Amino acid sequence: MQRIRLRYTKRGRLRFTSHRDFQRAFERALRRAEVPMAYSAGFTPHPKVSYANAAPTGTGSEAEYLEIALTAPRDPERLRDLLDESLPAGLDIVDAVEARTSGLADRLTASVWELRLDGVDPAEADRAVAAFTGAESVEVQRQTKNGVRTFDARPAVVRLASVETLDTAADRPTDRPCAILRLVVRHVTPAVRPDDVLSGLRAVADLAPPVPVAVTRLAQGLLDEETGSVTDPLAPDREADPAAPAASPGAADAAAAKAPA
Repeated sequence: MQRIRLRYTKRGRLRFTSHRDFQRAFERALRRAEVPMAYSAGFTPHPKVSYANAAPTGTGSEAEYLEIALTAPRDPERLRDLLDESLPAGLDIVDAVEARTSGLADRLTASVWELRLDGVDPAEADRAVAAFTGAESVEVQRQTKNGVRTFDARPAVVRLASVETLDTAADRPTDRPCAILRLVVRHVTPAVRPDDVLSGLRAVADLAPPVPVAVTRLAQGLLDEETGSVTDPLAPDREADPAAPAASPGAADAAAAKAPA
């Protein structure tokens, strides 16, 4: 049985696709591309697809990951092309490697996010960021199925900074001047999401963007504690393949910086 790991995107209007909607679209793409999928046993067999840490509905992403199991070997790049052609524009398969190591989910320990705050002055965003990063704790609330939950969002935030210009071509809705924040956050329990950080900015600095914030995940992978960068989670599989070039540390960030609109 061959296992293939894929990186895919959610761009444009497809950022509003729920994880369940993507699952249905992806399974249809598998059938269209005639992928020799392995299936689970039991009364209701389903394709063996493992999804890892999907982005929330409404957020864009350049770095979503999944793994599929095949009953017959296929060339990863050819498979990527076939699946990409079978999915709608915006749900794009941008990378594929044969799984040669274990523990993909264990390598997704942090994410890099871009927060585009239209209508917010960059100086105002700078002040809010300084207040957030200077605080020992930032308590936020989130509505859950069991009621309102209060937790500290500050420890999970590795880096939060205001940037002057977009240095990526990641999904973004307008070209108007605005404040842009770059966020690196650890994957912890409870998960701290970009909207929690925005709630924290509102709590410590009364930062309230006049329109919904455009959020895009630029990368996710293993956090390098020394540099604060997030490394490519598919790099170990490429490095284990003598026929493929190895990815350098920080490749996940570099790939995000080159992502098409």
